[in-house]
Amino acid sequence: MSHELMALALALLLQAAQFALMAVPANLELGPKTTTSPRDRARLGGALEDQLSPRTARLHRALNNHFEALILFTIAVVVVVMSGTGSALTASCAWVYLAARILYIPAYAFGWSPWRSVIWAFGFLATVTMVISALLSAASAA
Repeated sequence: MSHELMALALALLLQAAQFALMAVPANLELGPKTTTSPRDRARLGGALEDQLSPRTARLHRALNNHFEALILFTIAVVVVVMSGTGSALTASCAWVYLAARILYIPAYAFGWSPWRSVIWAFGFLATVTMVISALLSAASAA
């Protein structure tokens, strides 16, 4: 398994752990009647996130942010692996992405400003660098 695919697999496991990290306190705070409901704003009296404690709400936003980032990272890994353009650079970028996503959780949960944004930027730039590297490698091989 390539480094890029290994980082992607671990990112999925991180996403699962992150879900549990948010879901357990959310269920304790809101109760199963609320968390298993259709979560319609009108029935809840507002957004579900607004009813969470500040830290649990941050964990919820961090989880959603990882869903968004994971889509882009998955595309980057697919491009690198399917094009056969993996390199030390793309492998390093994959590990930087994963490290950034791990650090992003406490950074968001504890409100590390502006470090949360800096950590996010490292993961995003690592993802974009993987795709650019694959494109340049493919172009030079053609």
